[in-house]
Amino acid sequence: MIASTRLGGYGLLLTAALCAAAGQVLFKLGATNRATLLAFINPQIVCGGALYFLGAVLWVVALSKLPLSVAYPFTVLTFVLVYLASVFLLGERPAPTAIFGVALVLAGLAAILWSR
Repeated sequence: MIASTRLGGYGLLLTAALCAAAGQVLFKLGATNRATLLAFINPQIVCGGALYFLGAVLWVVALSKLPLSVAYPFTVLTFVLVYLASVFLLGERPAPTAIFGVALVLAGLAAILWSR
């Protein structure tokens, strides 16, 4: 595989993960303290859905450039980004064991990438 194609694929995966994570945070913000179905139709939910959709489109484009076995481990990056956003943007308190878990997930992603 051409190096520039692979590098572009990684950029797409990173952008897709960022879009998906931002979408999840907006979903949370839009869903908080809502009681009726109609209340869930709000700017945060709509923007979150748009970002999540954009992330999915970028994911599919990245799959056109990279093998699935290379691309799929990047899905854990979304988990890490959402976790970090929940702590730093939403003020949620992380448990020490959860922080260790996030570090393990990142170490696993690094191990998979370095094995390529």
